[in-house]
Order: sequence, then C-alpha cells, then structure tokens
Amino acid sequence: MRYTVLGASGLIGSQSVDRLTAAGHDVVSATRSTGVDVVTGKGLREAFAGSDVVLNLTNSPTFDASSIDFFETSTTVIGAAAEEAGVRHLVILSIVGVDRVPQLDYYRAKSAQENVLASGPTPYSIVRATQFFEFVEAIMSWTTDGDVVRLPRTPVQPIAASDVSAAVVGAASGGPLQGIRNIGGPEVFPLDELGRITLAARPDGRSVVTDDQAGPLAPVAGDVLTAPDDSDLGPTYYSDWLGRR
Repeated sequence: MRYTVLGASGLIGSQSVDRLTAAGHDVVSATRSTGVDVVTGKGLREAFAGSDVVLNLTNSPTFDASSIDFFETSTTVIGAAAEEAGVRHLVILSIVGVDRVPQLDYYRAKSAQENVLASGPTPYSIVRATQFFEFVEAIMSWTTDGDVVRLPRTPVQPIAASDVSAAVVGAASGGPLQGIRNIGGPEVFPLDELGRITLAARPDGRSVVTDDQAGPLAPVAGDVLTAPDDSDLGPTYYSDWLGRR
C-alpha cells in the first residue's frame, strides 16, 4: 500500500509516518517544506501519484474564525486532487464533540472540514479524538496569571498522541468508514482536577483555582468533550504518561 501523509511533520503526522513505515508501507511525507501547499494545491498531484490512501493531518495556522476558510478551502482542494489521482480513501483527524460546540471558532472550522469531506466523491474516514495529553499544559497556560491557574470543572477525557496516531493509522489501514470513529483516553477528569494532577507531577510554583468562567472551554456544557459510549479508548493512562516525561 502507498500512503500520503499531509502534515507529516506535525505531532500526529510524524508518528503516523513512523507507524506506517514500520509496517512496511510506502509512505510519502508531504509538508510545506517538501513543496506541498494544501490551500493552493501546489505539489498535491506529485504527492498523491500512485497513493491508495491519503491522511490529511494538516492544521490551520490560526484558531480564530479564519480557520474556517482554511479547512473548507484546503479540504476542497485536497479532495479534488485525490479524485484526480484515483485515491481510494481519505482520512482526517477531527475532535470529539466538534459539532456540539458552535461557540468555538476552531470547532466550527473542524465541523466544516468534516462536512466538505463527507460531501466529496472519495470514500472517507473521520477519526474524532478528545484533547491530547500533550496539550494540557498549553490549556493551563491560557488561564495562568502569575502563580495561579484558573480552570473550570469542564469534564475532559484526554488521550495520548501516540494512541491517537495508532487509531488514525488503524482507520487508514482499513476500509473507508463513510462516517466517524470516536476515540478517547481511559479516564474522565474535571479540567481543574487534571490541572492539579499535572502540577503535582511537575510542580512549578503554580496552583489551580476552580473558576467555571475561565478559559475557552468554560462555556462547554455537560460531557460534550468526553468520548461517546461506543468510542475506542486508548490504553495509556495520564499518570503513566506523566511519569515517563
């Protein structure tokens, strides 16, 4: 099998390239540095030549409303190039609950990407993941003020990037889902508790204060950001991951 990985230098893209290569597949790593531009379409014909499956793991350079245009445009351009090249399967990585958080620009953008993909002619799979372990510290930084981190009690179910990569590669290696596969970590935490666990393992002088108005995830209601009951759960526990870093 020949796979093209768009966004091959990113967190999930690089791990997916490694997994596919280790499995003996022919893998094309496509990035801006290799001359591929998913917005203009430059380099896509060459990157897709002979490929059976394309993994679109690119990300918007922004997280505001302009990300909507990026995902709609790039997904349309990639879809057209994939059809021309005879690609048999398109795979994207999205976010659990993405269609239930319209107040967040980036979530609306990813939802738009899913819609463009699903309306195209190429068979597809959508893998929706919960927040990554690797992003917890970034989430905490959004609401850090001096030595205090303000976090809401929003339920989250974080997952290791390595488990996300395994799921993406698994979906790419199988038949097109023509739908969505949800994945999440094995544990659910209130976000403020997750912050306290993180700082207990990696103390830096900060402490967590519960504030249900703090940060962009505060308005998210209920269990929207946790994996649905029929989801595949990654095997890595947050405490184990923290202990290895």
